[in-house]
Amino acid sequence: MDLLTVEHVTKRYAGHTALDDVSLAIPKGSVYGLLGPNGAGKTTLIRIINRITAPDTGRVLLGERAIAPEDIYRIGYLPEERGLYKKMKVGEQAVFFARLKGLSRREAIARLKQWFVKFGIQDWWDKKVEELSKGMAQKVQFIVTVLHRPELLIFDEPFSGFDPINANLLKDEILSLRDQGATIIFSTHNMSSVEEICDHITLINKSHNILSGNVDEIRRRHGSNIFEVDYRGEEEALRRAVAGRCEVFEVAEPESVYRSLRLHVERDEEVRAVIAAVNEAVELRSFREVIPSMNDIFIRAVNGSL
Repeated sequence: MDLLTVEHVTKRYAGHTALDDVSLAIPKGSVYGLLGPNGAGKTTLIRIINRITAPDTGRVLLGERAIAPEDIYRIGYLPEERGLYKKMKVGEQAVFFARLKGLSRREAIARLKQWFVKFGIQDWWDKKVEELSKGMAQKVQFIVTVLHRPELLIFDEPFSGFDPINANLLKDEILSLRDQGATIIFSTHNMSSVEEICDHITLINKSHNILSGNVDEIRRRHGSNIFEVDYRGEEEALRRAVAGRCEVFEVAEPESVYRSLRLHVERDEEVRAVIAAVNEAVELRSFREVIPSMNDIFIRAVNGSL
């Protein structure tokens, strides 16, 4: 079942088309990566979902009906442009934002205390925001975003400015929120994060949706029939055995008694014959497909060579 559906959305600004007939469907209980180069239209789409702006044509459905003003209480949004009132105390400000999301003061304080302890910032409750480091301020904003337990969470570059330890902390919390039933839109340029936490993605380029689907399926679908072979024996014997069947295009330096090289097998039906030929010529240790990274796919898609 899809929690959020975008249907044929177009948005123009003074002669510039930010989104051109974009459609996508976000499954309930998933982490959905929203990818694309700068200026592709991602932020415009996020603003339309949040009802900050409206599409010129098309519509956005939350569940089975058009998204409505009251649905803002079902959404949590952490924008890339962070913003806290620097002169306010941390706890006071967090309670203020929680009240805006419909929580009572008592419930807000109780939930905030739990999150502050979890993130190790409980000692900063009565300090001013201007005393926080960038990372601590981002932790506060993350907490405020998720505090009212929304069905849909939208994170725009949430790991920006975090060290690896705190980035992992945030990543674990995002996955935990998904496991508890939340649906998450994750906008980022960090392709390694996409592989680690996203279930599905949409890639927007030049205002169009050019690629959508399950992350693992996309990586396999856009593989190039590249295989890596680990073996022991004579390299020339192996080359002779596969001559005419595939191309040997990369040889890795040996790190042990076993050597490694890569083969490009043009047709799927030739793979078994290549394995048999290699196995006859040398002692075969492993033969595995090299799956392209999301970073490779992103570059090829944006450059039009996917």
